[in-house]
Amino acid sequence: MADLNALAEKLGAGFPEGAVEAAFGELTLLLPLAGLHEAIRRLRDDPDLLLDQLTDLCALDWPGREARTELVYHFLSMRKNWRLRVKVGVREDEAAPSVVDLHPCADWLEREVFDMNGVIFAGHPDLRRILTDYGFRGHPLRKDFPTTGYVEVRYDEERKRVIYEPVKLIQEYRQFDFLSPWEGAPHILPGDDKAKAGG
Repeated sequence: MADLNALAEKLGAGFPEGAVEAAFGELTLLLPLAGLHEAIRRLRDDPDLLLDQLTDLCALDWPGREARTELVYHFLSMRKNWRLRVKVGVREDEAAPSVVDLHPCADWLEREVFDMNGVIFAGHPDLRRILTDYGFRGHPLRKDFPTTGYVEVRYDEERKRVIYEPVKLIQEYRQFDFLSPWEGAPHILPGDDKAKAGG
């Protein structure tokens, strides 16, 4: 296993535009969006790093931040036996560079992040939805997406086809007393009289 302190120093010297964090035996490299494609190429081709496998790409939604979406890349070097996490912030008006030409497995990973989080990847060869339906509206992993969605999908037996309808939320009005079980209700509930009589 590689010495993480030596790797952290190497990353700090090789990527002065970024910041290196070490925690729980793992390294994270924080990079700016500008120059991301070149930085990932250098991580892959540097003979001391050889991070030649992209194992995962996901995104986090932080609505309160200027760079609302945080892309998280996970790299592995089989020859050096170490891993690296790379984090990059992306504003809503920005596009992230596609790394499909460097790591072909990024094709479907970038499509998933586009579909679920709405991040555009500039230079992607086929950026379209991969998990939701073609006419789907919105991006389900963003925190402003309603948990109910916008439409319901069901099979209509009369029409013999799948139909889309606006979501209808129907719930009966219920009255809650908001008391904890230890305080008890101010009135006698059915069955309480039996418990007191036997005790």
